[in-house]
Amino acid sequence: MGQQPDLVDEHRLWRRGCMCIAGIDEAGRGAWAGPVVAAAVVLPRLPDLRRLLAPVRDSKQLLPSQREYCYELILSRALDHGVGVVSPAEIDELGIVAATREAMIQAVRTLRVPPDGLIIDALSLPRLALPQVAVPKADLYSLSVAAASIVAKVTRDRLMVALDAQLPEYGFAAHKGYGTEQHRRALLCHGPSEYHRRSFAPVRALLEVDDV
Repeated sequence: MGQQPDLVDEHRLWRRGCMCIAGIDEAGRGAWAGPVVAAAVVLPRLPDLRRLLAPVRDSKQLLPSQREYCYELILSRALDHGVGVVSPAEIDELGIVAATREAMIQAVRTLRVPPDGLIIDALSLPRLALPQVAVPKADLYSLSVAAASIVAKVTRDRLMVALDAQLPEYGFAAHKGYGTEQHRRALLCHGPSEYHRRSFAPVRALLEVDDV
């Protein structure tokens, strides 16, 4: 298991008077199919918070069973969490960066407790007039963002498993829509489904071959 994220960025915002801070991250940005999902997590300001959330890491550093455990742990400790989901059709229309921002904004706007500060993995959100810290790889360093990465990842994985029940021929439960060899073979055999991102190069290339 990788390094434990800390609360350095949270403390910077707390010192600026931001008492309700949402960590924000996404899952599925690079997938060929399925939505992009973002989560916003507001953690309590507790002196022993790192101990209470000791297993929480960037979701990519955890096994699926560990993510599921941490997901339940986060929801039991968080003051609030919100999720935003942007469909493949919207991704094709907006572009993946704009779609990711839209999912993050949705996640913030679904919070019951309005945040007064944000810590975001990599992207800024100009449409939200709030103090923001946008940090590359923030899910490695910020406990709030690591928590959001887990909530986003588990939520999206569950959506892809449900989608696999509708379209088992694509193997979504195994690869979650990412560009594996299994997924490539399924695309070659069955063509893109309505859940594929047609603007993404591997899917677009297949469509162009079909048009020839």
